[in-house]
Amino acid sequence: MARRQQFVECPPHAVWDVLADGHRYAEWVVGTQDIDHADPDWPNVGAALHYRAGLGPLTVNDSCTVRICEPGTRLELEAKADPFGAARIAFTLLPWGDNTLVLLDEHPLTGPGARLQGPPSELLLHLRNRRLLGNLARMAVREHRHAAPGTDRHSTETGP
Repeated sequence: MARRQQFVECPPHAVWDVLADGHRYAEWVVGTQDIDHADPDWPNVGAALHYRAGLGPLTVNDSCTVRICEPGTRLELEAKADPFGAARIAFTLLPWGDNTLVLLDEHPLTGPGARLQGPPSELLLHLRNRRLLGNLARMAVREHRHAAPGTDRHSTETGP
C-alpha cells in the first residue's frame, strides 16, 4: 500500500477544483497521456474517465470510476488497466489553516499488482505518487493565485 501526503499552499476548494475536472487529469496524473472521455457528471459516484496511459509509444487504454465522492473533502477512484488489474486511489483533503493537506492512499485490488505487492512495487508507487501530488499542488496553487479576488463560489470552504 502506498500512502503519501502533500502540503498545498491553498484552500481545499482550490485543490478540489483540480480533482473535480476530469478533462484535466492528464495534466497532473503521472503516466496519463490523453483523456479520451470524461463523463459529464464527473466526479459523482459512478462517473468514469477513459484515458490512454503509458510511456512513449507503449500505451494502454485505462478507465477510472468514482466509487466515493464527498465534494470538497474525499474522492476515491477505482482505476482499471487491463490486463494489469485494478487499483484503489483515494484522495482526502484536510483543511490546514488557510492551506490543505492532501492524503493519497493507493493500492492494487486485482491482477498482477495485487499478487506481486511488496517493497519494489510500493517504491515505484511512492515515486510516482510523489510526483503526482507535486503536480496537483502546483496546479491548484497556480490556479488559485490566478483566480479573481472576491469570486469564491465554493460552499466547501469553512471559516470566516
